[in-house]
Amino acid sequence: MSNIIEVKVPDIGDFSEVEVIELLVASGDTIKAEQSLITVESDKASMEIPSSAAGIVKSLKIKVGDKVKEGSVILEMDAAQETAAAPAPAAPATTAPAPAPEAPSPAPASSAPVAQPDRASAAPLAGLASAPVERHSPTKAYADANVPARNLPHASPSVRKFARELGVDLGVVMGTGEKHRITQDDVRLFVKQALAGGVGTLAAGGAVGGLNVLGWPKVDFAKFGPIEAKPLSRIKRISGANLHRNWVMIPHVTNNEVADITDLEALRVTLNQENQKSGIKITMLAFLIKAVVAALKKFPEFNASLDGDNLVLKQYYHVGFAADTPNGLVVPVIRDADRKGVLEVATETSELARQARDGKLSPAQMQGGCFSISSLGGIGGTSFTPIINAPEVAILGVSRSSHAPVWDGQAFQPRLMLPLSLSYDHRVIDGASAARFNAYLAALLADFRRIAL
Repeated sequence: MSNIIEVKVPDIGDFSEVEVIELLVASGDTIKAEQSLITVESDKASMEIPSSAAGIVKSLKIKVGDKVKEGSVILEMDAAQETAAAPAPAAPATTAPAPAPEAPSPAPASSAPVAQPDRASAAPLAGLASAPVERHSPTKAYADANVPARNLPHASPSVRKFARELGVDLGVVMGTGEKHRITQDDVRLFVKQALAGGVGTLAAGGAVGGLNVLGWPKVDFAKFGPIEAKPLSRIKRISGANLHRNWVMIPHVTNNEVADITDLEALRVTLNQENQKSGIKITMLAFLIKAVVAALKKFPEFNASLDGDNLVLKQYYHVGFAADTPNGLVVPVIRDADRKGVLEVATETSELARQARDGKLSPAQMQGGCFSISSLGGIGGTSFTPIINAPEVAILGVSRSSHAPVWDGQAFQPRLMLPLSLSYDHRVIDGASAARFNAYLAALLADFRRIAL
């Protein structure tokens, strides 16, 4: 006889509402008393909510993402199965177990009591559970994971949320924390290893090396108001894929510094006044390129590339710079910048920038770079995180200079300060080296005579 009951959320302590992050059962499942039904998460912890009765799940009343509290209905259950199975423990232990269906079917009721009681009676006979309850979760993040329901991956709520955002199944992530707890670094490493395995773009969605990424949301923007569809330029399509790969694959860290360029700016203005007839206009970029070359010579690990487990140290100094064009950013390269003076570098950067705007740069003019500079000085900003241009291991971001009061030991003096943002590959360069590189570069810009040393 059917006995439909509601299974509700019990007392969960001081939490007014918690979010459902996992569904551990589905409609039609046969469950036991105290078997976990859902996993909920607060800002402090995650917990599993057990069933108060045994039976067959008729319908789920919640879904992943819902907020529940004490008394919220989780599901409706037919508890008749529990009473039908009650006499079964008296059956002889030697009776051969009949195959048990994984889900209820319209077969005769006699088939269920034969299998279910035998499985349930094994625990009292052995003194412990004969086997952990297998969880076949309908939740996407665990769709392929067959793990015990009470043996969920050991991770904090914040790590679980981080993994869900990336579509990572924590069941296949190896934890390196205390007692094998999964950390955010473990999730990041898993993502990078999955991408390094030669996988395709993740935006299309699907499982890749255990990485389940949701497809890009399909939205009819026109129903909200007028729109105009404009295809991305070829440069943005190509550079976008490269930027995505570089950001995901390279552990970026950014070191920020400011350089006093008061005297250097005065020198630049004087040189431009003296060279008015030649038509050569010296920009701060030319000084930056020469200063970067000097810093690369002092810190050779910045003039390198990773090749598997080897670090390739380069004996040449080709410096790229980001050029803004109507179709997007491109990075032409100044070759052998160490062999060229400031005037020659200024002339070449001006010519390459003009070719970039006209769309006349050849592929050869954008290859072979050792280090890149991305300057937003003409636009604005105080700092930013430039994305490393692989296979390089560092990139310098330059923001707009501004006057600031600087203490000289006796009084504040107005000085022209230039913000420098150095992004570096933490696999190759540590924080101390990056700080020294940026400090040395700032010192060169503050007193350009040091270039000659």
